[in-house]
Amino acid sequence: MLHIFITISILVVLYFILKPKSKAKSLSLDKIEVPEHWHQLLLKNILFYKNLSTEDQKIFCKKMVQFLNTTNIEAVHCKLEELDSLLVAASAVIPVFKFPNWQYTNLTTVLLYPDYFDEDLQFNAKVKGRNIAGLVGTGRFENQMILSKRALYHGFDNKTDKSNTAVHEFIHLLDKADGVVDGIPAVLLEKQYIIPWLQLVHQKMEDINTNKSDIRNYGGTSEIEFLAVAGEYFFERPKLFKRKHPELYAMLEACFMK
Repeated sequence: MLHIFITISILVVLYFILKPKSKAKSLSLDKIEVPEHWHQLLLKNILFYKNLSTEDQKIFCKKMVQFLNTTNIEAVHCKLEELDSLLVAASAVIPVFKFPNWQYTNLTTVLLYPDYFDEDLQFNAKVKGRNIAGLVGTGRFENQMILSKRALYHGFDNKTDKSNTAVHEFIHLLDKADGVVDGIPAVLLEKQYIIPWLQLVHQKMEDINTNKSDIRNYGGTSEIEFLAVAGEYFFERPKLFKRKHPELYAMLEACFMK
């Protein structure tokens, strides 16, 4: 009996040592305090934030705090700076800003790599084929996102290129919220719009693949990538996107701005 008791005791201890740490509980927005110095940092670095009203800027910041309270951001082989965390948090909030109570339940950690990486997650300058800027993890990286720090900053530095790597990856997470990454934003679109959405996507993908579109080529590789690429364009250059792609703009507006 003694050895059974000892075994049970060891198992109990191991459970409490090894069990995953629970994420901090999300505070309601009205109870969240935002560091005052964030405002100038966000005005300088994030055009989406700059274009918001004063009241919406306050809400945006509170949602960033909420995200940072529930998500780990870890730097790999580089120092984690405050602006790194702010850019990641802003990227998370931008696609869901109009959603009142959204949380990324399929994300626990964002790993920030210093540079672009390859399929084996190698980012050493001597490694060839380092062309991946970000990805949503699977397998042992499930519930994790990996971002290139260089790509993260480029997405906000260049305000005319219609792309933003981090926003792209968070749109993938939204796509994944219904359990599958398929380019059909089932949690965003009402069911009656899914078939029209797919019809429009296939039309737009054909335009991309026949060089008749200003949506970047990567969007023509699959429905999955089309959603994320078009979403980047929607948030980065909304006026241009609305003028060039009014029907697609209306569909994404129904997804993201409801």
